[in-house]
Amino acid sequence: MQETALTPFDRIGGRTAIARIVDRFYDLMDGEPRFAALRAMHGADLGPMRHSLTGFLTGWAGGPRDWFEQNPDKCMMSAHGGLPITPKTAAQWIEAMAAAFADCGLADHPVGVLMMDRFKMMARGMAGNHTTAD
Repeated sequence: MQETALTPFDRIGGRTAIARIVDRFYDLMDGEPRFAALRAMHGADLGPMRHSLTGFLTGWAGGPRDWFEQNPDKCMMSAHGGLPITPKTAAQWIEAMAAAFADCGLADHPVGVLMMDRFKMMARGMAGNHTTAD
């Protein structure tokens, strides 16, 4: 009998775990002064962003791909292309997301470690078009 391999989505705790990470991330971004520059890039209502990031990460990690079906031909890099992402705001994003994983008890989880590695690459890539550090 062959076992079905668990996806990263399953291994990290499914949609519930991803939603907790996303909620904690936005709570930190919204409430911590050290993330002020990152927060300033977002609208007043973070609800739509929470929903979108949860959906994206769910599909990205191997769960239901509803976000991708609702947003064909859209990726995180292109979705953020028009934003003034600098090395400073990319670093704030990484720091807030790392804190969210830690606060949710997933900083040392093997999937959490891999996700954070990829997040760092994406955030730094988004800031890669800027030549000056803030």
